[in-house]
Amino acid sequence: MPKMFRGENGRSHLFTFLLVCSLFLLWGLCNGMIDVLNKHFQNSLHVSKAQSALVQFSNYMGYFLMAIPSGMLARRFGYKGGIIIGLALIAVGAFWFIPATQIGTFGAFLVGLFILATGLTCLETVANPYATALGPPELGAARINLAQSCNGIGWMLGPLVGGHFVLSSTAEVNRSNATLYLPYLGIGLLVTVLLVAFLLSKVPEVTATSEQNADGGAADPGRSIWTRPHFVLAVAAQFLYVAAQTGVFSFFINYVVSDMPRLSEGAAGLLPREWTYAKADGFQITERAASQLLSFGGFGLFLLGRFTGSLALSWFRAEKTLALFAGVNVLVMVLVMAPLGWISVGALFASFFFMSIMFPTIFALGIQGLGPQTKKASAFIVMAIVGGAIMPMLMGWFADVASMRVAFVVPLFCFAGIAAYGGLWKRLAAASAQR
Repeated sequence: MPKMFRGENGRSHLFTFLLVCSLFLLWGLCNGMIDVLNKHFQNSLHVSKAQSALVQFSNYMGYFLMAIPSGMLARRFGYKGGIIIGLALIAVGAFWFIPATQIGTFGAFLVGLFILATGLTCLETVANPYATALGPPELGAARINLAQSCNGIGWMLGPLVGGHFVLSSTAEVNRSNATLYLPYLGIGLLVTVLLVAFLLSKVPEVTATSEQNADGGAADPGRSIWTRPHFVLAVAAQFLYVAAQTGVFSFFINYVVSDMPRLSEGAAGLLPREWTYAKADGFQITERAASQLLSFGGFGLFLLGRFTGSLALSWFRAEKTLALFAGVNVLVMVLVMAPLGWISVGALFASFFFMSIMFPTIFALGIQGLGPQTKKASAFIVMAIVGGAIMPMLMGWFADVASMRVAFVVPLFCFAGIAAYGGLWKRLAAASAQR
């Protein structure tokens, strides 16, 4: 393990890596919390499923609009400067939820999510390539997946924290936004502590592993990144991945509440009393119970996939592993769409495991060999996160006009595109090297 964090001069970057891991956990927590807001705002503000997807739209539009400025800030102020700017923006966005709760409108909450997203964009633009830089180049993909495992922990905690404050634990829906500021107040205080920690720490300005050619020399700085097919299609693949991920995460609670088979009285008795309530055809789980299933079940598998994926990428080629996981998720989405009862619900949970390695692996494959342009390329790959703003609205439309089950055709096609990128990556990388 120490070899994974040892730089060319023999210095260990383990402490810095652990600090960076805290950032991955932070944005996982923030993004995991917003996945309970769709269902909550459908209840409290009486918006449709398509309209509730504006939660994700505001979040990911923040990523889209801030990605290029984040890359410029990273090049101007370095990795540490970019991290500090990002943390400051997150603090502003989190504390905004205090007045937003008093205002009480959908737009006020969306403004807070947008500001938060601009700060998260700075962190992602900086922390992803920085994680690949903190050790030997050949272990860059494994290192970023390990860091992203902390992101998985955050995703797991997010629905648990958010669901506790905003979703009902009874058959009655929660139509109040009065306590919505509390989890964001906690985030604001946590970010303030992290901001002080980074200000006081000596964070090295190391060279990203992707900034080296295979022979160890710097890549050609005068060549446009848009002439490199492996990068260009990484942007497209990341767009598709975040679109699929956001759609699955955002509508998990809707799917489970509407499509999970009713429980018998005996089965319901095995669960906590506040998890279920009686209906004419059996027992249905509550929305808060669904958020806890999202946290421990869905994101638990997501976290497991991140850890096992990090190990797998130490042994197997990243592009082949990506193609395999994406291909499996195409088949999984077919099962989610089919009216197969518990099999369909189980398939939805399985999709979290097979999604787990996609974001960091696409990122690592996309920036490989881009030299001094790595930070610029990183900004464009982060900008592709805007897929999360667009596709959930399409899924919400499908759910409104057809059914929640049919809406999962959207991530199905997204995963197919990612599988194609992984399968073609070696050929794309060869074409990039020749041009």
